[in-house]
Amino acid sequence: MEEEVVDEIVKLIEQDDDAQLKVYLDDLNISDVEHLIDELPQYAVKIIDTLSVKRAVNVFRILDFPTQERIIKKLPGNKLAELINLLPPDDRTALFSELKGDAVKKLIILLPAKDRLEALSLLGYKEDSVGRLMTPDYVAVKKDWTVSRVLSHIRRYGKNSETIDVIYVIDKEGVLLDDIRIREVLLADPEAKIGELTDHRLIALKVTDPQEEAINVFRMNNRVALPVVDDHNVLLGIVTVDDILWIANEEYTEDMHKIGGTEALDEPYLDMPILRLVKKRASWLIVLFLGEMLTATAMQHFEIELQKAIVLSLFIPLIMSSGGNSGSQASTLIIQAMALGEITIAEWWKVMRREIISGLLLGATLGSIGLLRIVLWQNLDIYNYGEHWFLIALTIFFTLIGIVLWGSLIGAMMPIIMKRLKLDPATSSAPFVATMVDVTGIVIYFSVAVLILKGVLL
Repeated sequence: MEEEVVDEIVKLIEQDDDAQLKVYLDDLNISDVEHLIDELPQYAVKIIDTLSVKRAVNVFRILDFPTQERIIKKLPGNKLAELINLLPPDDRTALFSELKGDAVKKLIILLPAKDRLEALSLLGYKEDSVGRLMTPDYVAVKKDWTVSRVLSHIRRYGKNSETIDVIYVIDKEGVLLDDIRIREVLLADPEAKIGELTDHRLIALKVTDPQEEAINVFRMNNRVALPVVDDHNVLLGIVTVDDILWIANEEYTEDMHKIGGTEALDEPYLDMPILRLVKKRASWLIVLFLGEMLTATAMQHFEIELQKAIVLSLFIPLIMSSGGNSGSQASTLIIQAMALGEITIAEWWKVMRREIISGLLLGATLGSIGLLRIVLWQNLDIYNYGEHWFLIALTIFFTLIGIVLWGSLIGAMMPIIMKRLKLDPATSSAPFVATMVDVTGIVIYFSVAVLILKGVLL
């Protein structure tokens, strides 16, 4: 947003020049008005109140929830009633599902009886289900209608539809038969029956499907909207791609938070009170800290070995970081592949097989570098590892193969196991996997050391 635009808006607001402010705002794109509210949150209510109601609705529906909530609390009653009534059902449902009970009751009262029942019906679906995303505003026709009648129907009711790019063919019981792109209808003979245009290549979502599944369906199919049906294949509504993009962004943000080792933030970072932010981060940090304490326990178990060969302690950070890094890499790759629908739980063996090969090759690569480092440092007199330096080098070589292989397997399998247990794979995040590999890495390191150095240094 250009600084002169912001300055002009502030000037008009401070001068109470509502008429000129309205003209100025109406000339801006919807996205520009949204950026303006981000720049001037203290004037958000004034801006929404000044806009014509249709433009206000279009701006309001793309704002983040905390901003929407602030506006609702302070917007004049008449403008609020108009805004809530004109919000598309799916956006209205999304808003209501975020608000607290009392606030929802006050807003639902503002709706006409029909819309009130519709809102309550949509709110009856699970929070993360497709039912919460769908809108009942669509164009449905019967299979025995002529193209001419269908076009007349679209002219009459299409204005209130979420999209007319696709129309839906149903029978007399409301059962979905097929969907047809508007392009095919426009190019067809006006006297042709609409049933003759169907190809029965229907893709539909179940109302109880998880929203994450809907994201994958949209990703795999080139559709602007998809129909939503119940268990009897009765058409209930549609989900449009713009809603899916919002949900996909929220899912991605939540997964990034979890992969980073924190609970998902339910509002923008800068808007969240510091104590709530600390609370969300503390729980994961405590869990990870307790996990890392097991590392100290594992090291205490090998205390005698450490005292006999203190040189082994020099490589502990190297061993732990290599295992943690390989696990984090594998975990991130598998979570991403699962989110894109590239792999399923049933393909766990294929994943394991690939990670065994990858882990061995990566481990051998890092192990060779570690071995070479000890050889060079010893022969260039940079550091003296003692008379058994080559056995120490071999210990590092085989340990790195083992720890990188183990880290890759843990990182790859953990998301699949979490998914199998119907848990969020993102919770097997990089810090969590790294902590697990750190603990087991110490055990692997000293077990290999005992095998190679027993009777020599140990």
